Amino acid sequence: QVQLVESGGGLVQAGGSLRLSCAASGRTFSSYGMGWFRQAPGKEREFVAAISWSGGRTFVADSVKGRFTISRDNAKNTVYLQMNSLKPEDTAVYYCAADRASLRVTVTTIRSEYGYWGQGTQVTVSS
Repeated sequence: QVQLVESGGGLVQAGGSLRLSCAASGRTFSSYGMGWFRQAPGKEREFVAAISWSGGRTFVADSVKGRFTISRDNAKNTVYLQMNSLKPEDTAVYYCAADRASLRVTVTTIRSEYGYWGQGTQVTVSS
């Protein structure tokens, strides 16, 4: 059973920064790609960023490009989302997710291809 636990959310003013962490356990973390999604009230869960199993490939949504960075530390079984220049529209619950497939060559932005999810962490950006 894979477990994902997010941390690092909170309340921040517009223009500020936060770093989210997601600690994984239950299978070989270094063999699986990871992703971050977010869900704002009344909206569908949307893709934010993804990273390949090795960390060699990353992809971020256009809405956060240039502001958010995804990274991972396989020795610590942890994936990170560094969020800079935060905007009120970034307010959402942020979820960490693990790819269903191991050793995927690329990264995936498709929600259904992630088989394991964390409980989410709230990020609120005030204007």
